[in-house]
Amino acid sequence: MKKKSVNLRDIQNKKDEHGQGGDYVDRGKSNRLRAYMPAIISFTMLMTGIALDYFDVSFFKDWSRIVWYIFAYLPVGLPVVKEGWESIKKGNVFTEFFLMSIATIGAFVIGEYPEGVAVMLFYAVGELFQNAAVKKAKGNIKDLLDVRPKAANVFRNDDYISISPEDVNIGEKIQIRVGEKVPLDGVLLSEKGSFNTAALTGESKPDTIAKGDKVFAGSINLDGVIEIETTKAFKDSSIARILEMVQNAMARKSKTELFIRQFARIYTPIVVFLAVGVTLLPYFFVEDYVFRDWLYRALIFLVISCPCALVISIPLGYFGGLGAASKNGILFKGASFLDAMTKINTLVMDKTGTVTKGVFRIKEIKTFGWEEKEFMNYLLAMEAQSTHPIAQAILEYKEKDNEFKAQNVTEIAGKGLKGKVNGRSVLVGNKDLMVSNNIEVSNEIESIVESIALVAIDTKFAGYVVIADELKEDAKETIMALHKVGIKNIMMLSGDKDSITQRVASQLGIEKAKGGLLPEDKFNEVEILKQNPANKIAFIGDGINDAPVLAASDVGIAMGGLGSDVAIEAADVIIQTDQPSKVIKAIKIGRSTRKIVWQNIILAFGVKVIVLILGACGLATMWEAVFADVGVALLAILNAVRLQRMNWG
Repeated sequence: MKKKSVNLRDIQNKKDEHGQGGDYVDRGKSNRLRAYMPAIISFTMLMTGIALDYFDVSFFKDWSRIVWYIFAYLPVGLPVVKEGWESIKKGNVFTEFFLMSIATIGAFVIGEYPEGVAVMLFYAVGELFQNAAVKKAKGNIKDLLDVRPKAANVFRNDDYISISPEDVNIGEKIQIRVGEKVPLDGVLLSEKGSFNTAALTGESKPDTIAKGDKVFAGSINLDGVIEIETTKAFKDSSIARILEMVQNAMARKSKTELFIRQFARIYTPIVVFLAVGVTLLPYFFVEDYVFRDWLYRALIFLVISCPCALVISIPLGYFGGLGAASKNGILFKGASFLDAMTKINTLVMDKTGTVTKGVFRIKEIKTFGWEEKEFMNYLLAMEAQSTHPIAQAILEYKEKDNEFKAQNVTEIAGKGLKGKVNGRSVLVGNKDLMVSNNIEVSNEIESIVESIALVAIDTKFAGYVVIADELKEDAKETIMALHKVGIKNIMMLSGDKDSITQRVASQLGIEKAKGGLLPEDKFNEVEILKQNPANKIAFIGDGINDAPVLAASDVGIAMGGLGSDVAIEAADVIIQTDQPSKVIKAIKIGRSTRKIVWQNIILAFGVKVIVLILGACGLATMWEAVFADVGVALLAILNAVRLQRMNWG
């Protein structure tokens, strides 16, 4: 699938679906005051008018009173009326703007001037609260935009020049000074570097790397002037991909959100026609019918019916969930996956790179008749001729002052190495290599399930080195936490040897595990689980070899997917660090988001139904209607904002 290029300036200036500017730059106190001024003017004039009414001031009568309240209405009412008229011209009649306009203008027609102004005033205040809530929810995205690099110091014509990151080519050398942001993805050319990657991973702990390691755009250089070689164009950099995912996530609605929006389109015109019925139908059934009284009831009915609380607070709830997740280094590709995480009851996970570090280390050295240092000198000399992962792990041995050199080294396929070191014949490999050369090995190796390198010197067994992958620090607590949140069915699938897979599963408390699997075998195992419709499956993998099964699961979760294009494409949720415990946070955020959304739905519908009935029966005034509409919307917005303040542990 062709990747869509990302223009960060377009994202920064893009407007959101409520029509509010997506430019997250704080424009200062003057702009905030300008936004608040209409509400301040209307509030001041409304309170003054109510006071003049209360004290029955002689000059505040008839036309002077009407004109005063009209001027109080215009600062907050005119923009809404104008928006309603623009919507009608586009063929979209039954909007919240239309409802608020006819209800408040109707209030003026029947002489309820303070109520007409109050409805619009509280609606305007509600919009200000909404905008503030949206701005807060977008705070993490603002952080991402803040780390968007503005320039790159690229080496051209024997000198470093500052140019736009978009103009840097792949393979060029760039320099980053202390405190500067890395402008493009690349590999470190300097001996070492220390970076703040909080904007990318949600982790404040500095990340120290060595020469040849990957460096990601958006990281901040913490220590010394460094040089990197670019490996990706700016549009394909890590920061650009994150912003693209955040932008796309906003566009992907959950089923709940889509339902509410569709419901509002049907619900609003029905309520308008019911309001007409409330006004006119009693004429045929009520003896002392008074048009003004029933029109007032209908206007109350209209104000209450406005679906603001639902249409505003529900998307804001999901947006808050996406923002909270992103702040914690978890990227959901859409609100629908926040919902999907709440339904997961079966978790399938890869082993290497998911619950283990994916880096082999020497676990044990055992010698027979040799000093460890001398034994390791022979082994290191041989392994220096190999590129096998086990050889690379052995070469990380702490004592590296080896002067031994290997000669005439040959690789025996599937068995190991044979050669000469310091005048002695040396064999390094597995048991088959030893057996084929008539070398008797110790029986104790039979109980070792990890990878092992056996060594023979001058046709005698000299010892062995055990190589093992390490568990991640939070792997065991993650499995325990999964059980606590109700996910009991956990299964491990790995391409590693079954004996090693079973041992790791046992250490973690996972009852079901299978090893020695190819990617297609993992896919088939998940397909078998999917045959039971009750199973809602999440798969956690590294996003490269596991792409097929990531795509096949109900929710595919890529671990440490920041540098993996395949992870970005195949997974539904990206854990930007290598911490499996982030999966628990993803589940908790999903559940909290869904809980808050349903709280808002129940609150909005419950209050509206009660006040609608009271209004139709003449037992509620316009003030109760204002609370049922704007008041409930404000409560729902404040409830949604809680997602940004929650501690996810």
